[in-house]
Amino acid sequence: MPEPLRADVRLLSSLLGQVLVEYGGQDLLDDVEALRHAVIAARRDEKDVDDVAAIVSGWPLDRAELVARAFTVYFHLTNLAEEHQRIRTLRERDTGEEPLRESVADAVRRIGDERVGRFLDDLELRPVLTAHPTEARRRAVVTAILRISALLGELNDPRTGSGERDEIERRLLEEIDLLWRTSPLRRTKPDPLDEVRTAMAIFDETLFRVVPAIYRSLDTALAPGTGARPPLARPYLRFGSWIGGDRDGNPYVTAQITREAIGVQADHILRALAAACTRVGRTLTTHEGTTPASAALHGALAAARAAQPGLIADIGKRSPGEPHRQFLLYAAERIEATRRRDADLGYRAPADLIADLRLVQDSLVEAGAVRQAYGELQHLIWQVETFGFHLAELEVRQHSGVHEQALAEIRARSVVPEAREGQRLSEQTEEVLDTLRVIAWVQERFGVDACRRYVISFTRTAEDVATVYELAEHAAVGGKPPVLDVVPLFETGEDLDRSPAVLDGMLRLAPVRRRLLETGRSLEVMLGYSDSAKQLGPTTATLKLYDTQAALASWAARHDIRLTLFHGRGGALGRGGGPANRAVLAQAPGSVAGRFKVTEQGEVIFARYGHKEIARRHVEQVTSAVLMASTPGVEERALAGAERFRPLADRISAAAERTYRSLVEAEGFADWFARVSPLHEIGALRLGSRPSRRKATASLEDLRAIPWVFSWTQTRVNLPGWYGLGSGLAAVDDMDELREAYASWPLFAALLDNAEMSLAKTDRAIAERYLDVGDRADLAAAVLAEYDRTRSLVLQVTGHTRLLEDRNVLSRAVELRNPYVDALSHLQLRALQELRAGIEDDAQRAKVEDLLLLAAAGVAAGLQNTG
Repeated sequence: MPEPLRADVRLLSSLLGQVLVEYGGQDLLDDVEALRHAVIAARRDEKDVDDVAAIVSGWPLDRAELVARAFTVYFHLTNLAEEHQRIRTLRERDTGEEPLRESVADAVRRIGDERVGRFLDDLELRPVLTAHPTEARRRAVVTAILRISALLGELNDPRTGSGERDEIERRLLEEIDLLWRTSPLRRTKPDPLDEVRTAMAIFDETLFRVVPAIYRSLDTALAPGTGARPPLARPYLRFGSWIGGDRDGNPYVTAQITREAIGVQADHILRALAAACTRVGRTLTTHEGTTPASAALHGALAAARAAQPGLIADIGKRSPGEPHRQFLLYAAERIEATRRRDADLGYRAPADLIADLRLVQDSLVEAGAVRQAYGELQHLIWQVETFGFHLAELEVRQHSGVHEQALAEIRARSVVPEAREGQRLSEQTEEVLDTLRVIAWVQERFGVDACRRYVISFTRTAEDVATVYELAEHAAVGGKPPVLDVVPLFETGEDLDRSPAVLDGMLRLAPVRRRLLETGRSLEVMLGYSDSAKQLGPTTATLKLYDTQAALASWAARHDIRLTLFHGRGGALGRGGGPANRAVLAQAPGSVAGRFKVTEQGEVIFARYGHKEIARRHVEQVTSAVLMASTPGVEERALAGAERFRPLADRISAAAERTYRSLVEAEGFADWFARVSPLHEIGALRLGSRPSRRKATASLEDLRAIPWVFSWTQTRVNLPGWYGLGSGLAAVDDMDELREAYASWPLFAALLDNAEMSLAKTDRAIAERYLDVGDRADLAAAVLAEYDRTRSLVLQVTGHTRLLEDRNVLSRAVELRNPYVDALSHLQLRALQELRAGIEDDAQRAKVEDLLLLAAAGVAAGLQNTG
C-alpha cells in the first residue's frame, strides 16, 4: 500500500475509532476489533469461519447493528482515501514529459494530429444518466462523505500549516461523528424528482467545470498556442438523462414529473451559466483605451441601451470605459432573466447567447486581445454549446406493450364513434398522450434538442416504432406533433437477432424517412446488456451483443446510415459494466465510428463523476478509446480476431449457455434464489423510485436485472459476472488456442478480464454458507463446481497464478477490502438465517431486517460496483 494512502486510512480509522468509543464506550470498539481480527485470521486459515459466525451470533441484535454500521462507515472512509490516492497517482504520472496514458493527448500522439482532425467532425461522446436504483447510499450520507473528502484534501495540501492541520483534524472528527450518527438507511422511498435533484449535484459540482478543461486538453494536444488562437477542438460531449423521463415499469414517472424534471435541469444550468458569465464579465476589465470595442459590439450595446436603458446605465456606472465587460454583464442579466422566464429581457435560445459571446470574442480579437478572446471566454462558449439551456437532453422511455394497448384503445374509439360519448380514455392511455404533449411543450420552451429521443423497451417489430409516431399524431396540439427520434431498444437474445430486420422495416416508415433527411441520415439503436445477460448468461450475452453490433454496423454501411449504438450498460459486470475504455476498444469493427453513447447508472455516477479530477480522467479515457477504436489499425485487429476465433467463440458460447440455462431453468430455482439471497428484503433499502419488478409477479423473467445482480453480489457469489464461462472454456480442448484468442482478440480478452474481476470479488467459503440456506444441495453444488471450474480455467488461459495478478492496484484494493466485507457478510448471514427460519414477533423481525439491510448497505460500499 502506498504510504500516503496508508497514512490516510490510518488517520480516518483512528478518528472513527475515537467516535465509536465516545458513542458506545471502549466495549464497542473492542467488539469491532474482535470481529476484524477474526475475519483476517479466517482469511489466513488461522481461524475457522464457524468461529467467526459464533462471534456474530453471540451479540445482541443492538450490538450487531452497531458493529455493522461501524464497518459500513469504515468502507465509506476507505473508499474516500482510495479516491484521493488515485488523484495523487494521476498528478504524479502527469509529468509533462509525455502524455498521460489513455488521455486525449495520448490518443492524438498515437493517431497523429492530422488524422485526429479528420475524426473530430464525427466525434461524439454522450453519457446518459439514469435513476436505475443501484446507489445504496442516502443522499445525506453522500453529502457527508463529500465534506470529509474536502477536509482530507485540505489536510493533504503541503501548504497547510500546523495550526490549520489541528483545526482540520478537529473538523474531520466532527464530520465523521456526524456520518456515524446519520442513519444509513432510507426510511422513505425517493420520488423521481428527488432522483433528479440528486443528479444535479454531479452537474453543479463536477461536469459543468470539467467540460471546458477536457476541451482545452484536446485543443492543446492538436496544435501549439491554445488560448491564443481560434480553438481546433469542438465541443463533442453531449449529456442525456433518463431521470424523470424513464417510465418503463415506473408508475411514479408521469407527464407532470417529466415537465418538472426539465424545469429543475434548466434552473440549474441557467444559474450556472449566469454565474459563469458574471465571473468572466467581472474579470474582463479591458479598457477601451487599450482594447477598443468593434463597431459591431458598439452597435449591440447601443441596441441594449435602447431596450433596457436603466439596466445598461447601471452596468455602465460599475464598468465605465469597459465595453466588453459591460456587454458580458448584460448577457449575464439576460441569462438570469431567461431563468425567471422574463420574455422581454431573456434569451429565446442558446444560439442567441452564443452569438453574443462570439460578438465579444470577435471584438477582442479585432483589438488584439487574443488571450482574452480564447481563454475563459472560450470556456464559457464551450459550456453553452455543450449544455444549452436544458443541461442534458431528457429522454423518454416506455414499454412497447403500453404503446400497443394505448393505440388499440384509440383506434377502437375511432371505429365505434358512440364509444367516445361519455367515456374517457383509460388512465394509462391518457398518460401516454400527455407525455407526448409534454415533449412538444419542452421543445417549444427549450428547443427540439432538449427532448426528442423516445426509447421503446422490448422493441420486437418496426410496427412498435410506427405505433409511437401514430400516437404522437393523436397527441398533437394544434395539429403539430412533437419532433421525435424513436430509438428501438433490443434486449433479449431473440430481439437482438432480429434487430437488422426491424431496422429494415423502420426505413419503410414515412416519419423515419423524414427524420433521416432532416438529420443527415442519422439513426440511433439501443442495445440492452442487463436483460440479455440475465436471459443468456454473461458469456453468451457478450458474444451475442458483439454479433449484433457487427450486424448493425454492416447494415448501416449498406444503407448509408450514420448509426449510433446506445449501450445500456449497468455498473456491475453482470450488467455489461466494467472499465468503459476497455469496453469501447472491444466493440465490433465499424460500430463506433467516432460515436459512443452509454448509460451511467446508480453508484457508478458518483464513482466516475463525483470528483473533478476523476471525472476528467474518466471522460478522457473514454474519449481516447473512442478515437482509437475508430482507427483502421484497431478495427483491423478486432476484425482479424473475430474471424479467426469465431468457431472457438461459438463452442464456448453454446456450452456456457447450456450450463447457465440448466441452472436458472431448474425446477424451483427462483424460490431457491429468493431464499439464499436478500432479494425480498432489498426492496426495503428504497434505492430508487422504480419497483424491482415490471409486473406484480414472482417470476424470474419479470424480475429486473438490477435486483438480480444486486442480490447475487450480496451473497458474495457474483454469479451473473461469470457463471457458465468455465463450462464454455472447458468445451475447448486446445489451451493454446484459448491463450492465443486472449492475446489477439480484444473482445475475448475483455470477457475474461471482466470475469476475473468478478471472481476476485467472489468468496467461495462465505458463498457456500449463503447457498446452504436454500436447502438445495444440488443447486448449491452446481454453483460451486462451476465457480471452481471457471476460476481454474480463467487462470490457465490468462497465464496468471492468482486472480488480478496483472492489475496490482485493483488486486490490492480487493484483497484489503475482502476481510472487512467478510465481517458484514457474516452479520448479514446471521440476519438472513434468522429470517428464513421464521420470526413470529413483528418487532423482532423488523430489527433483524434492519441488521440485514445495514449489512447490505455496507457490502455495497465495500464491493462498490454492486448494480
